[in-house]
Amino acid sequence: MTISVGDKLPDVTLIKSAADGPEKVQSGEYFAGRKVALFSVPGAFTPTCSAKHLPGFVDKAAALKAKGVDEIACTAVNDPFVMSAWGARDGSTDVTMLADGNGEFAKALGLTMDGSGFGLGLRGSRWSMVVNDGKVEQLNLEEGGAFEVSSAEHMLGQL
Repeated sequence: MTISVGDKLPDVTLIKSAADGPEKVQSGEYFAGRKVALFSVPGAFTPTCSAKHLPGFVDKAAALKAKGVDEIACTAVNDPFVMSAWGARDGSTDVTMLADGNGEFAKALGLTMDGSGFGLGLRGSRWSMVVNDGKVEQLNLEEGGAFEVSSAEHMLGQL
Protein backbone atom coordinates (compact mmCIF):
# COMPACT_ATOMS: atom_id res chain seq x y z
CA MET A 1 0.00 0.00 0.00
CA THR A 2 1.27 3.46 -0.89
CA ILE A 3 1.32 6.10 1.83
CA SER A 4 -1.26 8.87 1.44
CA VAL A 5 -1.91 12.39 2.70
CA GLY A 6 -2.98 12.19 6.34
CA ASP A 7 -1.06 8.96 7.04
CA LYS A 8 1.60 8.69 9.72
CA LEU A 9 5.08 7.85 8.46
CA PRO A 10 6.31 4.34 9.25
CA ASP A 11 8.85 4.03 12.05
CA VAL A 12 12.05 2.58 10.61
CA THR A 13 15.75 3.14 11.14
CA LEU A 14 17.48 5.57 8.78
CA ILE A 15 21.11 6.63 8.83
CA LYS A 16 21.78 10.36 9.05
CA SER A 17 24.99 11.83 7.66
CA ALA A 18 26.53 13.66 10.61
CA ALA A 19 29.81 15.49 11.18
CA ASP A 20 31.08 12.64 13.37
CA GLY A 21 30.02 9.93 10.91
CA PRO A 22 26.84 7.93 10.31
CA GLU A 23 24.18 8.24 13.02
CA LYS A 24 21.14 5.96 13.36
CA VAL A 25 17.82 7.75 13.69
CA GLN A 26 14.31 6.40 14.09
CA SER A 27 12.00 8.04 11.60
CA GLY A 28 9.22 8.23 14.21
CA GLU A 29 11.41 10.38 16.46
CA TYR A 30 13.08 12.32 13.65
CA PHE A 31 9.83 13.62 12.14
CA ALA A 32 7.98 14.19 15.44
CA GLY A 33 7.09 17.72 16.50
CA ARG A 34 8.24 19.61 13.42
CA LYS A 35 7.53 20.34 9.78
CA VAL A 36 9.92 18.63 7.37
CA ALA A 37 10.28 19.03 3.61
CA LEU A 38 11.29 15.49 2.64
CA PHE A 39 12.25 14.35 -0.81
CA SER A 40 13.39 11.05 -2.28
CA VAL A 41 15.67 10.43 -5.21
CA PRO A 42 16.38 7.13 -7.00
CA GLY A 43 20.09 7.51 -6.34
CA ALA A 44 22.85 9.83 -5.24
CA PHE A 45 25.08 11.14 -8.02
CA THR A 46 22.56 10.19 -10.71
CA PRO A 47 21.89 12.76 -13.47
CA THR A 48 18.50 14.32 -12.61
CA CYS A 49 19.07 13.91 -8.88
CA SER A 50 22.42 15.73 -8.98
CA ALA A 51 21.61 18.31 -11.64
CA LYS A 52 18.10 19.30 -10.54
CA HIS A 53 16.48 17.66 -7.54
CA LEU A 54 19.01 18.17 -4.72
CA PRO A 55 20.25 21.55 -6.06
CA GLY A 56 16.67 22.84 -6.16
CA PHE A 57 16.18 22.15 -2.45
CA VAL A 58 19.60 23.67 -1.67
CA ASP A 59 18.72 26.81 -3.65
CA LYS A 60 15.22 27.13 -2.14
CA ALA A 61 16.16 26.21 1.46
CA ALA A 62 15.75 29.74 2.83
CA ALA A 63 12.41 30.21 1.05
CA LEU A 64 11.11 26.87 2.36
CA LYS A 65 12.16 27.75 5.90
CA ALA A 66 10.50 31.17 5.55
CA LYS A 67 7.25 29.30 4.81
CA GLY A 68 7.44 27.34 8.07
CA VAL A 69 9.61 24.35 7.21
CA ASP A 70 11.86 23.42 10.14
CA GLU A 71 14.02 20.85 8.34
CA ILE A 72 14.79 19.76 4.78
CA ALA A 73 15.81 16.15 4.27
CA CYS A 74 16.75 13.98 1.31
CA THR A 75 16.45 10.20 1.32
CA ALA A 76 17.68 7.58 -1.10
CA VAL A 77 18.36 3.86 -1.15
CA ASN A 78 22.11 4.41 -0.84
CA ASP A 79 24.55 3.71 1.94
CA PRO A 80 25.34 6.50 4.43
CA PHE A 81 28.86 7.04 3.08
CA VAL A 82 27.56 7.68 -0.44
CA MET A 83 24.87 10.01 0.90
CA SER A 84 27.46 11.88 2.96
CA ALA A 85 29.82 12.26 -0.02
CA TRP A 86 26.96 13.43 -2.24
CA GLY A 87 25.82 15.92 0.39
CA ALA A 88 29.38 17.25 0.72
CA ARG A 89 29.70 17.66 -3.06
CA ASP A 90 26.23 18.87 -4.13
CA GLY A 91 24.29 19.61 -0.94
CA SER A 92 24.56 22.04 1.93
CA THR A 93 24.11 22.10 5.68
CA ASP A 94 20.50 23.12 4.95
CA VAL A 95 19.68 19.61 3.65
CA THR A 96 19.99 16.57 5.91
CA MET A 97 20.98 13.41 4.06
CA LEU A 98 19.11 10.31 5.24
CA ALA A 99 20.39 6.98 3.95
CA ASP A 100 17.85 4.20 3.46
CA GLY A 101 20.52 1.65 2.63
CA ASN A 102 18.31 -1.43 2.72
CA GLY A 103 15.28 0.31 1.25
CA GLU A 104 13.18 -0.35 4.36
CA PHE A 105 11.76 3.18 4.45
CA ALA A 106 10.94 3.16 0.72
CA LYS A 107 9.27 -0.26 1.04
CA ALA A 108 7.30 0.75 4.15
CA LEU A 109 6.05 3.85 2.29
CA GLY A 110 5.11 1.77 -0.76
CA LEU A 111 7.24 4.11 -2.87
CA THR A 112 9.77 1.90 -4.63
CA MET A 113 10.88 1.53 -8.22
CA ASP A 114 12.68 -1.26 -10.02
CA GLY A 115 15.91 0.13 -11.46
CA SER A 116 17.39 -3.28 -12.27
CA GLY A 117 17.28 -2.48 -15.99
CA PHE A 118 20.01 0.07 -15.24
CA GLY A 119 21.84 -2.08 -12.69
CA LEU A 120 20.34 -0.17 -9.76
CA GLY A 121 18.09 -2.85 -8.24
CA LEU A 122 15.17 -1.85 -6.04
CA ARG A 123 15.26 1.87 -5.24
CA GLY A 124 13.06 4.52 -3.76
CA SER A 125 11.01 6.35 -6.36
CA ARG A 126 11.18 10.12 -6.95
CA TRP A 127 8.81 12.11 -4.76
CA SER A 128 8.55 14.90 -2.24
CA MET A 129 6.32 15.40 0.76
CA VAL A 130 5.65 17.83 3.55
CA VAL A 131 5.63 15.95 6.84
CA ASN A 132 4.05 17.72 9.81
CA ASP A 133 4.60 16.06 13.20
CA GLY A 134 5.13 12.69 11.55
CA LYS A 135 2.06 12.87 9.28
CA VAL A 136 2.00 13.40 5.53
CA GLU A 137 0.54 16.83 4.79
CA GLN A 138 1.45 17.01 1.07
CA LEU A 139 2.58 14.20 -1.25
CA ASN A 140 4.02 14.75 -4.70
CA LEU A 141 4.65 11.52 -6.64
CA GLU A 142 6.44 11.51 -9.98
CA GLU A 143 5.29 9.23 -12.78
CA GLY A 144 7.88 7.23 -14.71
CA GLY A 145 11.09 9.18 -15.14
CA ALA A 146 9.48 12.62 -14.78
CA PHE A 147 10.75 15.47 -12.65
CA GLU A 148 7.87 17.91 -12.32
CA VAL A 149 5.89 17.77 -9.06
CA SER A 150 8.61 16.71 -6.61
CA SER A 151 10.71 19.86 -7.00
CA ALA A 152 11.38 22.46 -4.33
CA GLU A 153 9.65 25.05 -6.53
CA HIS A 154 6.45 22.98 -6.66
CA MET A 155 6.54 22.46 -2.90
CA LEU A 156 6.94 26.19 -2.30
CA GLY A 157 3.70 26.74 -4.19
CA GLN A 158 1.94 24.30 -1.83
CA LEU A 159 3.08 25.97 1.40
